[in-house]
Amino acid sequence: MPLDFKSYQTDNYYDELIQPSGEPRTGAKILVNRIESLRDGDILSRHKAAEASMYNMGITFTVYGEEEGTEKIFPFDIIPRIIEAQEWKYIERGLKQRIRALNLFLDDIYHKQNILKNKAIPEEIIRSADSFRSQCVGLDVPQSIWCHITGSDLVRDGDGQYYVLEDNLRCPSGVSYVLENRQVLKRAFPVAFEASRVLPVDDYPSRLLEVLQFLAPQNLSSPNVVVLTPGMYNSAYFEHSFLAQQMGVELVEGSDLVVMDGFVQMRTTHGFQRVDVIYRRIDDDFLDPTKFRSDSVLGVPGIMDVYRKGRVALANAPGTGLADDKAVYAFLPKIVKYYLNEDIIIPNVPTYVCADEKERKHVLANLDKLVVKATNESGGYGMLIGPHSTAKQREEFSEHIHKNPRSYIAQPTLALSRAPVLINNHFEGRHVDLRPYILFGKDIYVMPGGLTRVALKKGSLVVNSSQGGGSKDTWVLRE
Repeated sequence: MPLDFKSYQTDNYYDELIQPSGEPRTGAKILVNRIESLRDGDILSRHKAAEASMYNMGITFTVYGEEEGTEKIFPFDIIPRIIEAQEWKYIERGLKQRIRALNLFLDDIYHKQNILKNKAIPEEIIRSADSFRSQCVGLDVPQSIWCHITGSDLVRDGDGQYYVLEDNLRCPSGVSYVLENRQVLKRAFPVAFEASRVLPVDDYPSRLLEVLQFLAPQNLSSPNVVVLTPGMYNSAYFEHSFLAQQMGVELVEGSDLVVMDGFVQMRTTHGFQRVDVIYRRIDDDFLDPTKFRSDSVLGVPGIMDVYRKGRVALANAPGTGLADDKAVYAFLPKIVKYYLNEDIIIPNVPTYVCADEKERKHVLANLDKLVVKATNESGGYGMLIGPHSTAKQREEFSEHIHKNPRSYIAQPTLALSRAPVLINNHFEGRHVDLRPYILFGKDIYVMPGGLTRVALKKGSLVVNSSQGGGSKDTWVLRE
């Protein structure tokens, strides 16, 4: 049977491609018409070809603790998500505002701490954050930029309003899947892609390299940039190697680097070579065993001393994880107002901070209705989805919150937007989110689109790959 959207149901959710009437949204008309014009079985064969291409390119991620092995091909759906030009302008403007404010916030927290002195946000929220790094107090970072690469997760509610769900400033991953998804989709729907006038994402590696070179110590005409990975067993190792290859720089592990003569040096077959900029894909804790975790074998002893002296640049700067803390996230509207004197453009999801007694009581009384999250967890872990939980699970989370309220926040369950997914021989709606990638160098650049993550399990709200999620290409249309 030919595949079409005539029987597709939006089920009263906001759908990214199809209107409640069953008609495609304006920007999706070309794509939907093209899909419905294909011969019987054509889209299924294109989907299989796309999966084979993903497999041959080795686009994988690692799941720990699986008996059948750790390497998995990243699940992929062939139907792209489409964002129209005006909508994207709003997203871009909102994300740039957010990154400017976050950068000023981090610089202030590790220096004068005016926002705390003026009691714009509670001091205890910062002091008690696991990701606050006392080792970074007084640290002057290159170009006064802390957050060079950010991935902020956006969701859309039933009314079509975008919300920022969380910010990822430590080691945001997933951009390699964006680039590979695009290559596959251009081959799967070449006519619709060309006719839709989609903004490109292919220049991301060159833009990333420009940002990294911009951070280099001054008076270097050709700074040496490397990507620092924890190694091949890391869940995002494919991305580390992919980005290094795309930028034309070396991929290194901690054992490849050494502090010598006051600089960071890289071991090569021709002797030691100075390193000027390090795009680190390891967490602060493992970066320098002399300053953070003494048992780390992944980092470089003494690298923080070199960094403090301005003889090497690190992206992102150590200490940026503070802005990832979900309790700190709750105060972003106040942070934006404090530093920029502006109202936040893209709102946060309403958030209850369990460290606050009044808000904690509300959370404990409404566990069956709320989504509860651990403030320092990611990947869909440490989370309770109240409406889908059992009484036992709610009891366990209640105990966790009572024992350590600072470690939890709660949010209402949003009716996350959906998008069509190819299931066997028909289309079904699945919940999605969006992770755009933001680069901060000479100016702020927002990649047009980003990673659309999709909860492939029917009814699931968890889009993380480690929890059964997959991805889609994201088409941002030109004006």
